[in-house]
Amino acid sequence: MSNQEKNTHQESQKATNGSEAKELVQDNLVEIVHSVTIEGKSISYTVTTGTIILKEEAEKKGDNAGESEGEKPKASIFFIAYTLNDPPDRSKRPITFSFNGGPGSSSVWLHLGVLGPRRVQMEDIGNLPPPPYHLVDNEYSLLDKTDLVFIDPVSTGYSRVLPGEHAKPFHGFKKDIESVGDFIRIYTSRYRRWTSPKFLIGESYGTTRAGGLAGYLQERQGMYLNGIMLISSILDFQTDYASIGNDLPPILFLPTYAATAWYHQKLAPDLQRDLRATLAEVEAFALGDYTLALMQGAALSPDARAQVVQRLAHYTGLSADYIERTDLRINIHRFVKELLRDQRRTVGRLDSRFTGIDRDSAGEHNEYDPSLSGIMGPYTATLNDYVRSELGFENDLPYEILTNRVHPWSFADHENQYVNVAETLRKAMTINPYLKVFVASGYFDLATPYFATEYTLNHLGLDASLQQNIFKTYYEAGHMMYIHQPSLAQLKDHLARFIQETAR
Repeated sequence: MSNQEKNTHQESQKATNGSEAKELVQDNLVEIVHSVTIEGKSISYTVTTGTIILKEEAEKKGDNAGESEGEKPKASIFFIAYTLNDPPDRSKRPITFSFNGGPGSSSVWLHLGVLGPRRVQMEDIGNLPPPPYHLVDNEYSLLDKTDLVFIDPVSTGYSRVLPGEHAKPFHGFKKDIESVGDFIRIYTSRYRRWTSPKFLIGESYGTTRAGGLAGYLQERQGMYLNGIMLISSILDFQTDYASIGNDLPPILFLPTYAATAWYHQKLAPDLQRDLRATLAEVEAFALGDYTLALMQGAALSPDARAQVVQRLAHYTGLSADYIERTDLRINIHRFVKELLRDQRRTVGRLDSRFTGIDRDSAGEHNEYDPSLSGIMGPYTATLNDYVRSELGFENDLPYEILTNRVHPWSFADHENQYVNVAETLRKAMTINPYLKVFVASGYFDLATPYFATEYTLNHLGLDASLQQNIFKTYYEAGHMMYIHQPSLAQLKDHLARFIQETAR
């Protein structure tokens, strides 16, 4: 990577407390020129790092109610943008806005995992390497196909509310979508990208945000998108949130339980031969006999119940006695503890290939998610170093990689119902029939199981003429499939083709 720098400080760096707090109402940007080699071709790009002030129109009160009082600064939004230098026609150059989920996650995972020109050096399977950690040039970056803008929502990364403002309003479903959507509008206007092909890419709760943004940008801003890329998707929370009376999660998690048991060699020999063949068999059982059994409840006959118990044991690697005691409904948080209990190990939630060690191997829940702890250190260290050492941006605030400060997250607009943005996405795709959706799922993802995503997509209610606008891909990896290098290479190829074909 080139060390040539073009330090353009549009606003001088200022401290973030005390008498200098007023400086927070100004944008603070740094530009640097770099290059990276992708598929054997050197690409020169400009990376813009910094903050843009998010403002809201204030309304006058009293006799002049309804008249605008101007704009009131509310929050400072941190972003990192990569743009190709001297493209033939920037108006035709695609631009992709990226964010992760949580809620409470910064954009670091997609940024330094798959999309950006630098990525975290991990072992092939994604296991935690020994510190210290390093970045390497990312030959799988998507920068050869699209400009990239990574957005940190309020309270994540370096994004903060301004002095005198309260963060809580931003910590909720509706305001989060509005604030991220307003940032996208501001960036698109300032950098003159309204006529560029535009894409969103989100991961995990970021896919929930992307689904909501599909409606908000289209209906509020008049911004029609070319494509949305959903990585480890959750659009309908009923498919994922187990509660009394909701039998969807046990059904939709079952294939991922089977994939996990397959990976850890806990299945019978006939099921260990071919993962995809095994999953096809489990999926048929999940949507057939298993669904019928759960729908019958106490009316299920003892013989039929015994047969279902044996099938579940066969597909999950758990004992029939344990499954009987779960009332045929296997909870994910218990599964990660139970599968390898005889080895005194737990499996990961984000990526069930990972294993962890608990102090109490007889407990009901795991102490930590080994798949999260296996990536937190490398991504945190490299991001903090990268921003200062390579991008030239200085800030003494803690960069919030994954924070709890946004909780409790407000779902006030979905009171007494499950959060569901699938309908928002369906409507956006119906109004804009050129909007395409790419969906990537990992077989070993117990946070957003691939079968739950399939269920949601199959229940969108999308007109038959628009079904071909959805593209689905699968990887032998977990939630962050890109930490598995073979999956990273596949994902880059799939994303690149999607953008090329959709941006036409």
